[in-house]
Amino acid sequence: MADEARVRKVQERILQTVASMIGRHVKDPRLELITITDVRVTGDLQHASIFYTVLGDDEQREKAGRAFASAQGLFRSRVGKALGLRLTPTLEFIPDALPESAAALEDALAKAKAKDEAIAAASQGATYAGDADPYRHDDEEDEAEKDWA
Repeated sequence: MADEARVRKVQERILQTVASMIGRHVKDPRLELITITDVRVTGDLQHASIFYTVLGDDEQREKAGRAFASAQGLFRSRVGKALGLRLTPTLEFIPDALPESAAALEDALAKAKAKDEAIAAASQGATYAGDADPYRHDDEEDEAEKDWA
């Protein structure tokens, strides 16, 4: 089990290596609009999960997944050379759900804002159901106290 600092260094090195390979060495047009968002490595440095986003629709994401699958050996050999470890970690390319979850959050925030605006509009001409100040004050005499006197 490697320490956390070493795992972080390996993650950063894998991210840099894969990102530079996409930009310079891999000539696959299916990998043109790809961004590597995160890399997670297991504690024993044997497996790396590489998260990526694709600018485009579902078809573009599917094509990118197939491109990563076909070039996985090339990526793994380059990562192995860059890391210089005794055992090269296996690579798994996973589409990042960040854009979809961000869009869902944006929709939820828009709905909440619309509800807040509707409540604010409904309360424009509203008045209090009872007195404006329903609390008892010390300087006022209570009607119950008047009856006792």
